Amino acid sequence: MLRTPVEPMLAQARETLPGPGVLPGGLAFEAKFDGYRRLRFTPVRPGAPALLQSRRGSLIQCHFPDLVTAATQLPYGLVLDGEVVVWSQGRLSFEALQRRASAGGRAVEQLAGALPAHFIAFDVLQIGGRELLTEPYDRRRAVLEGLFTEYGLTPPWTLCPMTTDVAVAQEWLESWTEVQGVEGLVIKGRSQRCLPSARGWFKIRRRHSTEAIVGGITGTLVRPQIPVLGRYDEDGRLRLVGRTVPLRPGTARQVAEHLRSASLDHPWTGARFSSTWGSREPLDVTLVVPEQVAEVDADTAIDRGIWRHPMRLARLRLDVTVADVPPFGEGVTPAAG
Repeated sequence: MLRTPVEPMLAQARETLPGPGVLPGGLAFEAKFDGYRRLRFTPVRPGAPALLQSRRGSLIQCHFPDLVTAATQLPYGLVLDGEVVVWSQGRLSFEALQRRASAGGRAVEQLAGALPAHFIAFDVLQIGGRELLTEPYDRRRAVLEGLFTEYGLTPPWTLCPMTTDVAVAQEWLESWTEVQGVEGLVIKGRSQRCLPSARGWFKIRRRHSTEAIVGGITGTLVRPQIPVLGRYDEDGRLRLVGRTVPLRPGTARQVAEHLRSASLDHPWTGARFSSTWGSREPLDVTLVVPEQVAEVDADTAIDRGIWRHPMRLARLRLDVTVADVPPFGEGVTPAAG
């Protein structure tokens, strides 16, 4: 019988859909949502607590009393693997989810009422106290679908969409990811077992091409490592929108040719930067004159105008000026092709 903590199976990133023989037993495609990975444990007997485990093993059910209450809809001895999301103002909101996950005291119950959480289940690891880790994906999916049918599960419990049709999966990747909160696809082998902590699945995020202004870098002007990007808002202020992944040596040399050290009147003078979105770890940034436009590949995870995941630098757009860059707060446009 499974007991916390259980390490969930993980996915490795890919740029394109894999071929049919890459994973065992053919491919199953699931929609990938922008939430928090969670494992839901229902009690094995009356009176025992319902538990909600984070990906790293922490028990965090105290932050989601609405999901604890809703666990009465589920049978005993069940372990679900899925994604916790929050709807706010008619859309999935990662910002609202963060508020839920960090709240304490009286705010917990207040936010549970104002910003109810949903659990999108994509796997079942145990049912009736019987482990299913060694069962193939197809079998576990059938058990999961049967669970929703037999118990008539309704929100906050949601069954993750799945297809084995590659054409349908491609359509999801192209159309569903236009909806905020839907990031892409997770691809699994239909005869795969569930291997805790193994990166045996694939994930693909929908990426787009867009432009931003290089306002700073890590590293040096001669050897830049990570461009820090911004856009001007309607009041003419240069606002941070994100950063790129580390540059390759050849690209870094090309970028270095067009950078100039900023003076003290740079709009970001005195600003502090974090190493990742939502982190408090500082990022040592050298400010540059905000005159170079970067074309970047970005995913759809945007909060308050800021990309949460690092972007990929495609090239510097020496043929355009900063006036041609979309304003702060605008989304991205699909890449050609």
